[in-house]
Amino acid sequence: MENATKTVLLCGVGGQGTILAADLLAFSCMKAGLQVKVSEIHGMAQRGGAVTTVVRVGEDVKSMVSDAGCADVVVAFETTEALRNLPQLKEGGSLIVNDVAIRPLPVLTGAASMPENARERLREAGALLIDADAIARAAGNAKCANVVLVGALAARLDIPVEVWEETVAERVPQKTVEANLAALRAGRALIENEEGE
Repeated sequence: MENATKTVLLCGVGGQGTILAADLLAFSCMKAGLQVKVSEIHGMAQRGGAVTTVVRVGEDVKSMVSDAGCADVVVAFETTEALRNLPQLKEGGSLIVNDVAIRPLPVLTGAASMPENARERLREAGALLIDADAIARAAGNAKCANVVLVGALAARLDIPVEVWEETVAERVPQKTVEANLAALRAGRALIENEEGE
């Protein structure tokens, strides 16, 4: 990883594993000898509430504050949160999005409606849309979609593969280690194959 501080914003809704994903990112970066600052979780982490975490990593991270237009990478666990957090992405930054839309409570109650043309708008913004849920099922556990996204993110950061794998093995529940490692590798391979074309 370059000396400059990198800012990664992870966003989704409660129950999708965004907090674990931020944990895996932070611990992998620390294992790689980088300084890490993690913002407080914004929103409500219970199932269905919006969750946003900012992780800043580098050799000398001065602040954990990330202003609009400053995120080098936005990892969105679903399309509505991706659109909502699009203003945080810096010009030329990476946008990795799980291609699933979760209907929040205001939509379910009829108080709001889902954004129109979400996929098209995200593609126009340069998003890489990933069916992380399907990849996780193929890896052996549908609940590992968050780690598929971590694997995709890992392919964009200059941290050795073995560091990510060691962190996953240490930080996820023991009975899910193999499925999570498979999910991590599948997410990483997806990005490497995409960039190799």
